[in-house]
Amino acid sequence: MEVIPAIDLLDGNCVRLNQGDYHKVTQFSSNPKSQAIYWQKNGAKRLHLVDLNGAKTGNISNDEPILEISKSLQIPIQIGGGIRSIERAKQLLNYGIEKVILGTIAIEQPDLVIKLTNMYPGRIIIGIDAKDGKVATRGWITQSEINATDLAREISNQDIAAIISTDISTDGTLEGPNIESLRSIAEVSKVPVIASGGIGSIADLLSLIPLEEQGVKGVIVGRALYDKKFDLKNAQKALSSPRLQDFTKTNSYFA
Repeated sequence: MEVIPAIDLLDGNCVRLNQGDYHKVTQFSSNPKSQAIYWQKNGAKRLHLVDLNGAKTGNISNDEPILEISKSLQIPIQIGGGIRSIERAKQLLNYGIEKVILGTIAIEQPDLVIKLTNMYPGRIIIGIDAKDGKVATRGWITQSEINATDLAREISNQDIAAIISTDISTDGTLEGPNIESLRSIAEVSKVPVIASGGIGSIADLLSLIPLEEQGVKGVIVGRALYDKKFDLKNAQKALSSPRLQDFTKTNSYFA
C-alpha cells in the first residue's frame, strides 16, 4: 500500500483544514514548492495536491505554486480542486501533472466526466468526499443526497485510474480512518481505492492493511506528517514490512 503525502493550497500557502472547515485552517508552510521537494527527498513516490481555493469557488488562484511544484519534482503528481471543465483538466495535464482528480463535476456534470475519461484514459481520478455516507461537493460546502457507494459503483465502470474516498468527519482530526466507509466503497469499486482522512498514527495505517485485498491500494496522509506524529519513511516501512508484528515491536512509534 502506497503512502501519499498531501499538500493543500490555500491562497498560495500550504495548509490543512479540520473536517473541511475553511474557518479552521492551520498553515504549515508559506513555500509549497519547498515542501513538495522535501516530500520527494524523503521518499514520496507521488504527491497529492489540492487547490482549496479552486475547490471552494472554482476560480484559478494557485497556478503559480502548482506550476512551480510540477517543474521541481520528478515524482508523479495528482491534483484536485475546482477542476470543472475540459479546459481546466487539459491545462493542468499540460503543466506536467500526471493525473487530475474530479469531484464536484462527477455529480453535477457526469457527461463531462465521460468525455474526460475518453480523452485521457487512466489519467482521471474521482474524488468521493462523503459525510454520513452522502457525497459532498464544492469544497465540501454542499451536501448532496447521493450515496457514496452508489456513486463509486457507477463511476468505476468508466476508464478511471482510481477513486479517492474521503470521510469528511475524520479529515484533519487524527482520530483514525473510517474503516467501514472505506470497506463499503472498496467492495463496490472496480478500480483501486485510495483512503483519505483521519490518519493520525502508524497504528491507523496498519488498520488499513486488511482492506488492501479488497482494493484499497493507497492512503493520503497530511496533518499527521506535518504534526510529526510519524515520518514518511516509517509510514512506508510500516505498510511494506513483510513481518508487521516484528515491525510494531521494534518501531519507536509503538512504544
